[in-house]
Amino acid sequence: MRRIVAVAIVAATLGALGTACSVPIRVRRMDPRTVHRTLTSNELSSGRPSVPSRIVLQQRGVAEEFEKQPEQVLADLHRDVIAGRATESELFALAELSFHHAEHGGGRSYYLASAVYAWTFLFPADGTQRPGPFDPRVRLACDLYNRAITEGFATGDGFTVELRGGREALPFGTLDVTVDPSGFRWGNRQLTGFVAVADLEVRGLRNRYREPGIGAPLAASTTPIDTGAYDFVAPRVKVPVTALLRIDDASHGLATGALRATLELHAASEGHDITIDGQRVPLEIEPTSSLAYGLSDTPLWSRELKGLLSGELLLSEKRNTRLIALEPYRVGLVPVVLVHGTASSPGRWAEMVNDLSNDPRIRQRYQFWAFVYDTGNPIAYSELLLRRSLREAVHALDPTGHDPCLRQMVVIGHSQGGLLTKMTAIDTGDQLWRNISDKPLDELTLRPATRDLLREALFLEPLPFVRRVVFIATPHRGSFQARAWVTDLLARIVKMPSEVTGIGTEMLALRREKKVFAHVKRMPTSVENMSPANPFIRTLATIPVVPGVAAHSIIAVKGDGPPEKGNDGVVAYESAHLDGVESELVVRSEHSVQGNPQAIEEVRRILLLHDAELRATDDACQPGGSAS
Repeated sequence: MRRIVAVAIVAATLGALGTACSVPIRVRRMDPRTVHRTLTSNELSSGRPSVPSRIVLQQRGVAEEFEKQPEQVLADLHRDVIAGRATESELFALAELSFHHAEHGGGRSYYLASAVYAWTFLFPADGTQRPGPFDPRVRLACDLYNRAITEGFATGDGFTVELRGGREALPFGTLDVTVDPSGFRWGNRQLTGFVAVADLEVRGLRNRYREPGIGAPLAASTTPIDTGAYDFVAPRVKVPVTALLRIDDASHGLATGALRATLELHAASEGHDITIDGQRVPLEIEPTSSLAYGLSDTPLWSRELKGLLSGELLLSEKRNTRLIALEPYRVGLVPVVLVHGTASSPGRWAEMVNDLSNDPRIRQRYQFWAFVYDTGNPIAYSELLLRRSLREAVHALDPTGHDPCLRQMVVIGHSQGGLLTKMTAIDTGDQLWRNISDKPLDELTLRPATRDLLREALFLEPLPFVRRVVFIATPHRGSFQARAWVTDLLARIVKMPSEVTGIGTEMLALRREKKVFAHVKRMPTSVENMSPANPFIRTLATIPVVPGVAAHSIIAVKGDGPPEKGNDGVVAYESAHLDGVESELVVRSEHSVQGNPQAIEEVRRILLLHDAELRATDDACQPGGSAS
């Protein structure tokens, strides 16, 4: 009995002292995803410092103190780092814990301190102390640096970023920032109005491309520098750029409290990496979010229907060209010209451009342009404007012919745009003219301007710089949706440009007086042109693409039946099919197939084929050659 009582007393005493016989260290099986989230959680993903930073706090016995007096703990850590009494672990912890405190009331100075600590961790004065490539803290340090730059230079609205110079306060001293102005010029434009794109949710694009690296990813607006220069960059384009704060001798600056840095700006179109301390380092770039941001703030969408109904819409916008681009022209890159369809706009190519321009093989060899036009006008008139725009661009950009890649152009058209595309690469003779008049053009009494316009629109020779064409869901033999009641309705409501109506008035007068133009009752709309019975589309279908220009077809067909008997809701397979093309791909899709992954992959294949053939046969247009 006494023994039992003694054992009970000992057990109670040990229990009170916390040394009972329960196992102090245990494990239990959990979902691996839960464990992974716990191990990889960090300040940026969860608002709680990462395991490595918490370990530093625990080792120093200041985890609870950090919750109550974060500035004191950070100051003590800082002193130990500059005194050499700490390792890179404490330096990393300073970067993350400073960001944490900035998020919880510490403000701008602690964001900038986080950037300084992260930079010093990533690029130590002694290169041999640089963390290894598999150290997970490297990626987190980059992310902390990038976000700290964004927040450290954010304006009051928290959305825009002001890239400014001057003296900034740090918790342990000052940071003198000098702005490098060279990166703020982008072709003929000045970069302005910077927005943090990492905060943006992107909708409407299937893939969001992000290139991890160093620097704060931003989207910039642009302002023309020389308004008289030839420039067809889209006026509301948002440019993916990266802001980099290059800190001079950060380790020494930490010790003295007086740091100097240069604020640099790098446009993605100018390169995707930079040199830091003798090593090539990738830049953080957010191209998709910049693209989406630009397209969310553009009149392109509202003008799609307007462009069908008003042939003078572009004239009212006073554009000096109908080409638009997402970046300035660059010597040595082959243009890919995208031509949209009826009641559409260049914005409908966004899915394809997003995928292809983020493929390094494509980006390093091609530049994307788009042609915008009022889609209700006669097809021959829109084609005239396309051909004229391309000629003007080639002449203005390279008047001396020093860029051979500019003359290896690829033109890609969807729907009606495919018809315009074909008309850049055919030799019509007088075949289109004979649909209008039985008399030669030169025998008619017309104003010289009218005769010249008709000749330019209807007597076509292939553009010598177009080397490959791609037709997507193109109604080569017309669209079954161009029914008589549709064409009659549009004929009454579509407003033609004055240049076209003037020709119509002159032709009508000759028809009454001299019985010419017997085949023309009125100036046709594009939809009337695409009626399967229309003489224009029937004649155009018989004219082949000239030898020497490669042609490809992508045809949309709904459902799973035989393609030859199918259609895409607008164009039948038998209308979209062309004999003699180098390739034909049928994609199971509705008519708007240009954003379909299969169609995009086919265009990628075609562009890589074009590049391979240039490498094999064209000594002038080579990657890294004299043109580039």
